[in-house]
Amino acid sequence: MADLLSELAWRGMVSESTEGLREAFAAGPVTAYIGFDPTADSLHVGSLLTVMGLARLQRFGHRPIAIVGGGTGMIGDPSGKSQERTLQSLEQIDANVAGIRRQLERFLDFDARDNAARIVNNADWLAKFDLLGFLRETGKYFTVNYMLQKESVNRRLESEEGISYTEFSYLLLQARDFLELFDRYGCTLQMGGSDQWGNITAGIDLVRKLRATRVHGLVWPLMATSTGAKFGKTEAGTIWLDAGRTSPFRFYQFWLNTDDRDAVSYLKLFTFMDAAEIDALAAATTEHPERREGQRALARAVTSLVHGDDQVRRAERAAQVLFGDDIRTADVDDVLMVFEDAPSTELSLPADGMPLAEMLATVKLVPSKSEAMRLLKSGGVYVNNVRAADEKARLTTADAIGGKLIVLRKGRKEQHIVKLLPT
Repeated sequence: MADLLSELAWRGMVSESTEGLREAFAAGPVTAYIGFDPTADSLHVGSLLTVMGLARLQRFGHRPIAIVGGGTGMIGDPSGKSQERTLQSLEQIDANVAGIRRQLERFLDFDARDNAARIVNNADWLAKFDLLGFLRETGKYFTVNYMLQKESVNRRLESEEGISYTEFSYLLLQARDFLELFDRYGCTLQMGGSDQWGNITAGIDLVRKLRATRVHGLVWPLMATSTGAKFGKTEAGTIWLDAGRTSPFRFYQFWLNTDDRDAVSYLKLFTFMDAAEIDALAAATTEHPERREGQRALARAVTSLVHGDDQVRRAERAAQVLFGDDIRTADVDDVLMVFEDAPSTELSLPADGMPLAEMLATVKLVPSKSEAMRLLKSGGVYVNNVRAADEKARLTTADAIGGKLIVLRKGRKEQHIVKLLPT
Protein backbone atom coordinates (compact mmCIF):
# COMPACT_ATOMS: atom_id res chain seq x y z
CA MET A 1 0.00 0.00 0.00
CA ALA A 2 1.29 3.44 -0.93
CA ASP A 3 -0.23 5.29 2.01
CA LEU A 4 -1.36 4.57 5.55
CA LEU A 5 -5.02 5.44 5.00
CA SER A 6 -5.31 2.94 2.14
CA GLU A 7 -3.55 0.33 4.27
CA LEU A 8 -5.93 0.86 7.17
CA ALA A 9 -8.97 0.81 4.90
CA TRP A 10 -7.88 -2.49 3.30
CA ARG A 11 -7.45 -4.01 6.74
CA GLY A 12 -10.93 -2.89 7.83
CA MET A 13 -9.63 -0.23 10.22
CA VAL A 14 -11.48 2.84 8.97
CA SER A 15 -14.98 3.58 10.20
CA GLU A 16 -14.84 7.39 10.09
CA SER A 17 -12.12 9.96 9.42
CA THR A 18 -11.95 13.70 9.03
CA GLU A 19 -11.77 15.36 5.63
CA GLY A 20 -8.26 16.07 4.45
CA LEU A 21 -6.55 13.30 6.43
CA ARG A 22 -5.10 11.62 3.31
CA GLU A 23 -3.52 14.90 2.27
CA ALA A 24 -2.12 15.38 5.78
CA PHE A 25 -0.42 11.96 5.62
CA ALA A 26 0.98 12.76 2.17
CA ALA A 27 2.38 16.12 3.31
CA GLY A 28 4.90 14.55 5.71
CA PRO A 29 5.21 12.66 8.98
CA VAL A 30 2.13 13.07 11.16
CA THR A 31 2.25 12.87 14.95
CA ALA A 32 -0.75 10.89 16.19
CA TYR A 33 -1.96 9.59 19.53
CA ILE A 34 -4.19 6.98 21.06
CA GLY A 35 -5.27 6.80 24.70
CA PHE A 36 -5.16 3.70 26.91
CA ASP A 37 -7.37 3.59 29.97
CA PRO A 38 -5.45 2.17 32.99
CA THR A 39 -8.30 0.12 34.46
CA ALA A 40 -5.94 -2.86 34.95
CA ASP A 41 -2.20 -3.47 34.97
CA SER A 42 -2.45 -5.27 31.62
CA LEU A 43 -4.07 -4.69 28.27
CA HIS A 44 -6.32 -7.41 26.83
CA VAL A 45 -6.94 -8.64 23.30
CA GLY A 46 -9.73 -6.09 22.94
CA SER A 47 -7.04 -3.38 23.22
CA LEU A 48 -4.76 -5.10 20.73
CA LEU A 49 -6.41 -3.53 17.69
CA THR A 50 -5.67 -0.10 19.15
CA VAL A 51 -2.03 -1.04 19.77
CA MET A 52 -1.74 -2.30 16.19
CA GLY A 53 -3.12 1.03 14.98
CA LEU A 54 -0.18 2.86 16.55
CA ALA A 55 2.32 0.24 15.37
CA ARG A 56 1.10 0.49 11.76
CA LEU A 57 1.28 4.28 11.93
CA GLN A 58 4.93 4.10 12.98
CA ARG A 59 5.79 1.57 10.27
CA PHE A 60 4.58 4.08 7.68
CA GLY A 61 7.02 6.68 8.99
CA HIS A 62 4.69 8.64 11.27
CA ARG A 63 5.24 9.45 14.94
CA PRO A 64 3.10 7.61 17.52
CA ILE A 65 2.21 8.82 20.99
CA ALA A 66 0.55 6.50 23.50
CA ILE A 67 -1.24 8.27 26.33
CA VAL A 68 -1.58 6.07 29.37
CA GLY A 69 -4.35 7.97 31.10
CA GLY A 70 -3.25 8.43 34.68
CA GLY A 71 -5.41 11.57 34.77
CA THR A 72 -8.51 10.50 32.83
CA GLY A 73 -8.24 7.08 34.52
CA MET A 74 -9.20 8.78 37.77
CA ILE A 75 -12.56 9.66 36.17
CA GLY A 76 -13.36 6.80 33.78
CA ASP A 77 -14.58 6.98 30.20
CA PRO A 78 -18.37 6.50 29.95
CA SER A 79 -18.10 5.50 26.26
CA GLY A 80 -19.63 2.08 25.71
CA LYS A 81 -20.35 1.63 29.43
CA SER A 82 -23.80 0.99 30.86
CA GLN A 83 -22.83 2.04 34.37
CA GLU A 84 -20.19 4.10 36.12
CA ARG A 85 -16.85 2.47 36.85
CA THR A 86 -15.53 2.02 40.35
CA LEU A 87 -12.96 4.74 41.04
CA GLN A 88 -9.44 3.45 41.67
CA SER A 89 -6.80 4.66 44.09
CA LEU A 90 -3.84 6.71 42.85
CA GLU A 91 -1.51 3.86 43.80
CA GLN A 92 -3.50 1.36 41.73
CA ILE A 93 -3.61 3.70 38.73
CA ASP A 94 0.18 4.20 38.92
CA ALA A 95 0.73 0.42 39.02
CA ASN A 96 -1.61 -0.06 36.05
CA VAL A 97 0.14 2.66 34.05
CA ALA A 98 3.52 0.96 34.62
CA GLY A 99 2.17 -2.44 33.51
CA ILE A 100 0.65 -1.05 30.31
CA ARG A 101 3.83 0.87 29.52
CA ARG A 102 5.85 -2.38 29.56
CA GLN A 103 3.44 -4.04 27.14
CA LEU A 104 3.43 -1.16 24.66
CA GLU A 105 7.21 -1.37 24.45
CA ARG A 106 6.84 -4.73 22.66
CA PHE A 107 5.04 -3.10 19.74
CA LEU A 108 6.50 0.38 19.38
CA ASP A 109 10.06 1.51 18.66
CA PHE A 110 11.12 4.12 21.20
CA ASP A 111 14.61 4.48 19.75
CA ALA A 112 13.80 5.12 16.09
CA ARG A 113 15.92 7.90 14.65
CA ASP A 114 13.23 10.02 13.00
CA ASN A 115 9.90 8.80 14.34
CA ALA A 116 10.52 7.38 17.80
CA ALA A 117 7.39 6.44 19.75
CA ARG A 118 6.57 8.29 22.92
CA ILE A 119 4.58 7.33 26.02
CA VAL A 120 3.07 10.11 28.10
CA ASN A 121 0.82 10.23 31.14
CA ASN A 122 -1.95 12.83 30.99
CA ALA A 123 -1.78 13.21 34.76
CA ASP A 124 1.28 15.36 33.99
CA TRP A 125 -1.06 18.20 32.97
CA LEU A 126 -4.57 17.26 34.09
CA ALA A 127 -3.52 16.77 37.73
CA LYS A 128 -2.10 20.31 37.77
CA PHE A 129 -5.36 22.04 36.90
CA ASP A 130 -7.49 23.58 39.63
CA LEU A 131 -11.25 23.43 39.06
CA LEU A 132 -11.71 27.12 38.31
CA GLY A 133 -8.73 27.17 35.96
CA PHE A 134 -10.01 24.13 34.05
CA LEU A 135 -13.51 25.59 33.74
CA ARG A 136 -12.12 28.88 32.42
CA GLU A 137 -9.54 27.36 30.05
CA THR A 138 -11.49 24.37 28.75
CA GLY A 139 -15.11 24.16 29.94
CA LYS A 140 -15.84 27.66 28.63
CA TYR A 141 -15.55 26.41 25.03
CA PHE A 142 -18.21 23.70 25.23
CA THR A 143 -21.95 24.17 25.56
CA VAL A 144 -24.03 21.66 27.47
CA ASN A 145 -26.12 21.19 24.32
CA TYR A 146 -22.98 20.19 22.40
CA MET A 147 -22.03 17.64 25.06
CA LEU A 148 -25.55 16.19 25.23
CA GLN A 149 -25.38 15.39 21.52
CA LYS A 150 -22.44 13.01 22.02
CA GLU A 151 -23.48 9.36 21.81
CA SER A 152 -21.52 8.28 24.92
CA VAL A 153 -23.40 10.86 27.00
CA ASN A 154 -26.76 10.35 25.32
CA ARG A 155 -26.75 6.61 25.86
CA ARG A 156 -26.10 6.97 29.56
CA LEU A 157 -28.75 9.67 29.97
CA GLU A 158 -31.31 7.24 28.57
CA SER A 159 -30.24 4.49 30.98
CA GLU A 160 -31.75 3.93 34.40
CA GLU A 161 -28.58 4.92 36.19
CA GLY A 162 -27.94 8.10 34.22
CA ILE A 163 -24.52 9.74 34.21
CA SER A 164 -22.66 11.48 37.00
CA TYR A 165 -21.12 14.92 36.63
CA THR A 166 -17.74 13.18 37.00
CA GLU A 167 -18.17 11.08 33.88
CA PHE A 168 -20.01 13.87 32.05
CA SER A 169 -16.78 15.89 32.32
CA TYR A 170 -14.67 13.14 30.72
CA LEU A 171 -15.20 14.52 27.22
CA LEU A 172 -13.63 17.85 28.32
CA LEU A 173 -10.60 16.09 29.79
CA GLN A 174 -9.94 14.13 26.60
CA ALA A 175 -10.40 17.25 24.51
CA ARG A 176 -7.79 18.94 26.69
CA ASP A 177 -5.43 16.03 26.03
CA PHE A 178 -5.54 16.73 22.30
CA LEU A 179 -4.79 20.42 22.87
CA GLU A 180 -1.89 19.65 25.23
CA LEU A 181 -0.37 17.14 22.80
CA PHE A 182 -0.74 19.60 19.95
CA ASP A 183 1.09 22.27 21.96
CA ARG A 184 3.80 19.99 23.36
CA TYR A 185 4.53 17.64 20.46
CA GLY A 186 2.78 19.00 17.37
CA CYS A 187 0.22 16.17 17.48
CA THR A 188 -2.42 16.60 14.76
CA LEU A 189 -4.27 13.25 14.77
CA GLN A 190 -6.15 11.18 17.34
CA MET A 191 -7.14 7.58 16.56
CA GLY A 192 -9.24 4.97 18.34
CA GLY A 193 -12.35 2.82 18.28
CA SER A 194 -15.59 4.20 16.88
CA ASP A 195 -16.97 4.71 20.39
CA GLN A 196 -14.35 7.46 20.78
CA TRP A 197 -15.56 9.56 17.84
CA GLY A 198 -17.44 12.01 20.06
CA ASN A 199 -14.45 12.53 22.35
CA ILE A 200 -12.11 12.92 19.36
CA THR A 201 -14.25 15.53 17.62
CA ALA A 202 -14.47 17.48 20.89
CA GLY A 203 -10.67 17.67 20.92
CA ILE A 204 -10.63 18.71 17.26
CA ASP A 205 -13.08 21.52 18.06
CA LEU A 206 -11.03 22.72 21.05
CA VAL A 207 -7.79 22.91 19.04
CA ARG A 208 -9.62 24.77 16.27
CA LYS A 209 -11.12 27.31 18.69
CA LEU A 210 -7.97 27.97 20.72
CA ARG A 211 -5.20 27.50 18.13
CA ALA A 212 -7.04 28.21 14.86
CA THR A 213 -5.56 24.98 13.46
CA ARG A 214 -7.13 22.05 11.66
CA VAL A 215 -6.38 18.67 13.24
CA HIS A 216 -7.78 15.24 12.46
CA GLY A 217 -9.44 12.11 13.77
CA LEU A 218 -9.72 8.51 12.60
CA VAL A 219 -11.66 5.63 14.15
CA TRP A 220 -12.18 1.97 13.32
CA PRO A 221 -15.21 -0.28 13.94
CA LEU A 222 -15.68 -1.86 17.36
CA MET A 223 -14.78 -5.55 17.37
CA ALA A 224 -17.32 -8.35 17.46
CA THR A 225 -17.12 -11.99 16.39
CA SER A 226 -19.13 -13.43 13.49
CA THR A 227 -21.55 -14.87 16.07
CA GLY A 228 -22.18 -11.39 17.50
CA ALA A 229 -20.35 -12.13 20.76
CA LYS A 230 -18.03 -9.54 22.30
CA PHE A 231 -14.51 -10.04 20.98
CA GLY A 232 -11.96 -11.26 23.54
CA LYS A 233 -14.42 -12.79 26.00
CA THR A 234 -14.38 -16.55 26.59
CA GLU A 235 -15.99 -18.93 29.06
CA ALA A 236 -12.78 -18.70 31.07
CA GLY A 237 -12.93 -14.88 31.07
CA THR A 238 -10.91 -12.08 29.53
CA ILE A 239 -7.85 -12.90 27.40
CA TRP A 240 -5.06 -10.68 28.74
CA LEU A 241 -1.70 -9.78 27.18
CA ASP A 242 0.05 -10.36 30.51
CA ALA A 243 1.40 -13.93 30.73
CA GLY A 244 0.66 -13.97 34.47
CA ARG A 245 -3.05 -13.38 33.81
CA THR A 246 -3.44 -15.47 30.63
CA SER A 247 -0.77 -18.07 29.92
CA PRO A 248 0.87 -18.01 26.45
CA PHE A 249 -0.69 -21.45 25.85
CA ARG A 250 -4.22 -20.20 26.50
CA PHE A 251 -3.44 -17.06 24.51
CA TYR A 252 -2.29 -19.18 21.54
CA GLN A 253 -5.35 -21.43 21.84
CA PHE A 254 -7.68 -18.40 21.83
CA TRP A 255 -6.44 -17.42 18.35
CA LEU A 256 -6.23 -21.01 17.14
CA ASN A 257 -9.92 -21.47 17.99
CA THR A 258 -10.99 -18.53 15.81
CA ASP A 259 -14.12 -19.21 13.77
CA ASP A 260 -13.43 -19.81 10.05
CA ARG A 261 -15.61 -16.79 9.27
CA ASP A 262 -13.35 -14.51 11.32
CA ALA A 263 -9.90 -15.91 10.47
CA VAL A 264 -9.17 -13.73 7.42
CA SER A 265 -10.36 -10.48 9.00
CA TYR A 266 -8.29 -11.20 12.13
CA LEU A 267 -5.22 -11.85 9.98
CA LYS A 268 -5.71 -8.39 8.48
CA LEU A 269 -6.34 -6.69 11.81
CA PHE A 270 -3.87 -8.35 14.15
CA THR A 271 -0.83 -9.24 12.02
CA PHE A 272 1.60 -7.45 9.72
CA MET A 273 1.14 -9.99 6.92
CA ASP A 274 0.69 -8.45 3.48
CA ALA A 275 -2.19 -8.97 1.04
CA ALA A 276 -0.51 -11.82 -0.85
CA GLU A 277 0.16 -13.81 2.33
CA ILE A 278 -3.36 -13.31 3.65
CA ASP A 279 -4.97 -14.13 0.28
CA ALA A 280 -3.06 -17.42 0.21
CA LEU A 281 -4.20 -18.28 3.73
CA ALA A 282 -7.78 -17.29 2.85
CA ALA A 283 -7.73 -19.70 -0.08
CA ALA A 284 -6.28 -22.48 2.08
CA THR A 285 -8.95 -21.90 4.74
CA THR A 286 -11.71 -22.10 2.12
CA GLU A 287 -10.35 -25.21 0.38
CA HIS A 288 -9.27 -27.15 3.48
CA PRO A 289 -10.96 -25.67 6.56
CA GLU A 290 -10.13 -28.79 8.60
CA ARG A 291 -6.40 -27.94 8.40
CA ARG A 292 -6.99 -24.54 10.05
CA GLU A 293 -3.99 -23.04 8.27
CA GLY A 294 -5.28 -19.50 8.65
CA GLN A 295 -5.88 -19.96 12.37
CA ARG A 296 -2.44 -21.52 12.91
CA ALA A 297 -0.73 -18.65 11.12
CA LEU A 298 -2.82 -16.18 13.13
CA ALA A 299 -2.02 -17.86 16.46
CA ARG A 300 1.70 -17.99 15.68
CA ALA A 301 1.90 -14.38 14.51
CA VAL A 302 -0.04 -12.78 17.37
CA THR A 303 1.51 -14.94 20.10
CA SER A 304 4.96 -14.09 18.74
CA LEU A 305 4.15 -10.36 18.80
CA VAL A 306 2.89 -10.45 22.37
CA HIS A 307 5.04 -13.15 23.99
CA GLY A 308 7.92 -13.93 21.60
CA ASP A 309 8.90 -16.87 19.39
CA ASP A 310 10.00 -19.06 22.32
CA GLN A 311 6.50 -18.98 23.78
CA VAL A 312 5.03 -19.90 20.38
CA ARG A 313 7.19 -23.01 20.33
CA ARG A 314 6.21 -23.84 23.92
CA ALA A 315 2.53 -23.36 23.17
CA GLU A 316 2.75 -25.68 20.17
CA ARG A 317 4.61 -28.29 22.20
CA ALA A 318 2.00 -27.96 24.90
CA ALA A 319 -0.77 -28.49 22.33
CA GLN A 320 0.86 -31.80 21.45
CA VAL A 321 0.63 -32.68 25.15
CA LEU A 322 -3.06 -31.83 25.23
CA PHE A 323 -3.93 -33.92 22.21
CA GLY A 324 -1.23 -36.59 22.44
CA ASP A 325 -1.98 -40.22 23.25
CA ASP A 326 0.90 -40.61 25.68
CA ILE A 327 2.40 -37.67 27.54
CA ARG A 328 4.83 -39.57 29.77
CA THR A 329 7.84 -38.06 27.98
CA ALA A 330 6.46 -34.50 27.91
CA ASP A 331 8.18 -31.56 29.60
CA VAL A 332 6.88 -30.92 33.13
CA ASP A 333 6.45 -27.17 32.53
CA ASP A 334 4.52 -27.81 29.31
CA VAL A 335 2.15 -30.15 31.13
CA LEU A 336 1.59 -27.59 33.90
CA MET A 337 0.91 -24.93 31.26
CA VAL A 338 -1.73 -27.06 29.55
CA PHE A 339 -3.47 -28.04 32.76
CA GLU A 340 -3.06 -24.75 34.64
CA ASP A 341 -6.81 -24.60 35.37
CA ALA A 342 -7.12 -28.25 36.46
CA PRO A 343 -7.34 -29.03 40.19
CA SER A 344 -4.18 -30.46 41.72
CA THR A 345 -3.07 -32.32 44.82
CA GLU A 346 0.39 -32.73 46.34
CA LEU A 347 1.15 -36.31 47.43
CA SER A 348 4.04 -38.25 48.90
CA LEU A 349 4.29 -41.76 47.47
CA PRO A 350 5.67 -44.70 49.44
CA ALA A 351 8.68 -46.42 47.88
CA ASP A 352 6.44 -49.17 46.50
CA GLY A 353 3.90 -46.67 45.18
CA MET A 354 0.14 -46.29 45.73
CA PRO A 355 -2.75 -48.27 44.28
CA LEU A 356 -4.35 -46.30 41.48
CA ALA A 357 -7.81 -46.80 42.96
CA GLU A 358 -6.61 -45.35 46.27
CA MET A 359 -5.03 -42.37 44.51
CA LEU A 360 -8.25 -41.62 42.63
CA ALA A 361 -10.19 -41.56 45.90
CA THR A 362 -7.48 -39.63 47.78
CA VAL A 363 -7.50 -36.73 45.31
CA LYS A 364 -11.32 -36.92 45.24
CA LEU A 365 -11.58 -37.56 41.51
CA VAL A 366 -14.05 -40.25 42.63
CA PRO A 367 -16.00 -40.40 45.90
CA SER A 368 -14.66 -43.79 47.09
CA LYS A 369 -12.28 -46.66 46.34
CA SER A 370 -15.17 -48.88 45.35
CA GLU A 371 -16.30 -46.30 42.80
CA ALA A 372 -12.70 -46.09 41.58
CA MET A 373 -12.59 -49.86 41.06
CA ARG A 374 -15.88 -49.78 39.16
CA LEU A 375 -14.62 -46.95 36.93
CA LEU A 376 -11.32 -48.75 36.30
CA LYS A 377 -13.11 -51.93 35.26
CA SER A 378 -15.22 -49.98 32.79
CA GLY A 379 -12.15 -48.34 31.23
CA GLY A 380 -13.06 -44.82 32.32
CA VAL A 381 -9.71 -43.87 33.89
CA TYR A 382 -6.64 -42.50 32.10
CA VAL A 383 -3.14 -42.03 33.50
CA ASN A 384 -1.00 -39.55 31.57
CA ASN A 385 -3.51 -39.78 28.69
CA VAL A 386 -3.25 -43.59 28.50
CA ARG A 387 -6.27 -45.70 29.43
CA ALA A 388 -5.66 -47.67 32.66
CA ALA A 389 -6.30 -51.34 31.89
CA ASP A 390 -5.48 -52.89 35.30
CA GLU A 391 -7.74 -52.05 38.22
CA LYS A 392 -5.08 -53.35 40.59
CA ALA A 393 -2.29 -51.11 39.23
CA ARG A 394 0.08 -49.29 41.58
CA LEU A 395 1.64 -45.99 40.58
CA THR A 396 5.24 -45.10 41.52
CA THR A 397 7.53 -42.19 40.74
CA ALA A 398 8.59 -44.15 37.64
CA ASP A 399 5.08 -43.55 36.26
CA ALA A 400 5.30 -39.79 36.83
CA ILE A 401 6.16 -37.26 34.13
CA GLY A 402 9.69 -36.14 34.88
CA GLY A 403 9.34 -38.00 38.16
CA LYS A 404 7.10 -35.16 39.37
CA LEU A 405 3.60 -35.23 37.85
CA ILE A 406 0.82 -37.70 37.23
CA VAL A 407 -2.15 -36.59 35.12
CA LEU A 408 -5.32 -38.47 36.10
CA ARG A 409 -8.42 -38.26 33.96
CA LYS A 410 -11.94 -39.50 34.53
CA GLY A 411 -13.97 -39.86 31.35
CA ARG A 412 -13.24 -37.42 28.55
CA LYS A 413 -12.65 -34.13 30.34
CA GLU A 414 -12.34 -34.32 34.12
CA GLN A 415 -8.62 -33.91 34.90
CA HIS A 416 -6.62 -33.90 38.12
CA ILE A 417 -2.90 -33.22 38.48
CA VAL A 418 -0.96 -35.11 41.14
CA LYS A 419 2.24 -33.33 42.14
CA LEU A 420 4.65 -35.70 43.83
CA LEU A 421 6.49 -34.38 46.86
CA PRO A 422 10.17 -35.33 47.23
CA THR A 423 10.69 -38.22 49.61
